[in-house]
Amino acid sequence: MIDMMTPKGRILTAAFALAAERSWKEVSLADIAEKAGIPLVDLKASFDSKAEMLAAFSGLVDDEMLRRAPRRSPDQSTRDALFEVIMSRFDALGPYRVALKSIAGSGFADISHLRAVMNSQHWMLAAAGVNTDGPVGVARAAGLATVYASVFRTWLDDEDPGFARTMAALDRRLRRGESALNRMDEVCTGAHRLASSILPGIFGRRPAPSPPPEAPATTPPPGI
Repeated sequence: MIDMMTPKGRILTAAFALAAERSWKEVSLADIAEKAGIPLVDLKASFDSKAEMLAAFSGLVDDEMLRRAPRRSPDQSTRDALFEVIMSRFDALGPYRVALKSIAGSGFADISHLRAVMNSQHWMLAAAGVNTDGPVGVARAAGLATVYASVFRTWLDDEDPGFARTMAALDRRLRRGESALNRMDEVCTGAHRLASSILPGIFGRRPAPSPPPEAPATTPPPGI
């Protein structure tokens, strides 16, 4: 997944190797540059911070998840499709689980990392065949983020080779989330219908103004 032939790939590999050895809080940019075997100035050319490294890694995981996730079948429920997509993401994250546990324990997320996390929710929904357009899509991504964050913590501590705890937690959270999603869709559908009935009356075509009454025949036209 990480291309070791590129400078960014070597830096990310070094960063995750160090995170697997000790607390992510204790890993400095200078440490990562030394581990990658490059001058600090060369690291600066690729990343300004550790948070940017995590954001870049998240994008690579998105790509790998999209390659792994099976295409949703026509008769498959949204819940089942999301289950397969999220488990595909965990499969992609597997080799980095020790490092991710260290990173998750650092307790701080930069805005660039948070933005990448929310973008990942968008791609997981898209992979599951869920529309992510507009305000409804934003709400769906936010809802999935809460589900994913909860199950991610379970996955980090799940030592079962088949990840039974993770799958059980994911199924449970998705079932609860499915009910909330259905309610949200009903509300949005109702709001759309209401807007469709009201807005044309407000912003629709205005009636043409009535022509002015004709002047009596005995009245000369203006200007004469």
